[in-house]
Amino acid sequence: MKSQHARRKLHYLDPEVLQKLGSLELVAREVVEGSRVGAHRSPARGLSSEFAYHRPYVIGDSPRHMDWRLYARTGRYYLKQFIAETDFTANILLDASSSMGYRSGAVSKLEYAKFMAVSLSHLIVKQRDMAGLAIFDSELRTYIEPSSRMSVINNMATELEKIEGEPRTNIANLLHEFAERMKRRGFVIMISDLLDNADDFMQGLDHLRFCGHNVIVFHTLDPYELTFPFDGTCRFKGLEAVEELVTRPRRVREIYMKELEHYIKKIQDACHKTHVDYVLVDTSRPLDEVLTAYLMARTRSL
Repeated sequence: MKSQHARRKLHYLDPEVLQKLGSLELVAREVVEGSRVGAHRSPARGLSSEFAYHRPYVIGDSPRHMDWRLYARTGRYYLKQFIAETDFTANILLDASSSMGYRSGAVSKLEYAKFMAVSLSHLIVKQRDMAGLAIFDSELRTYIEPSSRMSVINNMATELEKIEGEPRTNIANLLHEFAERMKRRGFVIMISDLLDNADDFMQGLDHLRFCGHNVIVFHTLDPYELTFPFDGTCRFKGLEAVEELVTRPRRVREIYMKELEHYIKKIQDACHKTHVDYVLVDTSRPLDEVLTAYLMARTRSL
């Protein structure tokens, strides 16, 4: 029987989600380079830039690089091997501000984000690349250095168990910090409700992209935030401020939905302009559906 400590470590690593994700991989849209082009070359899955050689297929290998033409000629299975500049490093930035604690159902945005962070990290490490985790609110609270060892997943799960929402968010400063922190090009994966200054956030995205990093934004919102289904007379209390508002939701719903639509479009347009992947996440959707849809779409776009 597993100890209570071991069970706690595995809390955010859902076997059902991983099983449904199957052999999907997070692959780079662009070759992610080292600190200087050509500094070193190594076989790297998902970062293929130049064909190197064939090797026999082994049970358990992903069939993504199967050479079907060679199979037609020889009747044997071979995988194409590629040369890339370097394995990539992915830093997952998880927003732990108070607003992420909101929930209309069983799971808060923060809990959903924790499961997403660990699942993505598992995928990245499984494809032999490096994953790290930064947990932030108004400042960086915890940082787990990127590693390609499976032990990093347990370290992340352990730290995430300790995290509760803190007031205020400062996403822009964190993006600028990681643009400077990452010495070679890699991935930055943001999981947040993005309840912050949009213009400052977009400047942070620009900084990351200027430095050559691949960026993915998982804009994580509760279904009630997306649909505003409230009725009667309600008291709305800010999760990151002391303000309260008592009103009839029907009076403000149309204005709220227009403002939300405008804000989401502003973020989407900024991401599109800077070639950042944007994913709007409804926390009522199963996590495996959200990640599978995104990863398959990303693979098709390569």
